[in-house]
Amino acid sequence: MTFDRNIQTVRPQSSWTEIWHLWTVIVPRRSINGQLVIGKVWRRHDGRDWIYRKFTEYDSEAA
Repeated sequence: MTFDRNIQTVRPQSSWTEIWHLWTVIVPRRSINGQLVIGKVWRRHDGRDWIYRKFTEYDSEAA
């Protein structure tokens, strides 16, 4: 008897998995001027993995 490890179990997603939240990340790498690389991303969990999206800030007065 063989067992297929690629089969995913079907579970209903929790409501919190659909919510994007702002997450600050610190990359363990130095920039050109020697500082740590820090940024913000949108992040949510799809029930299995974390999904990240680029966060783009804009000037509210220019919009």
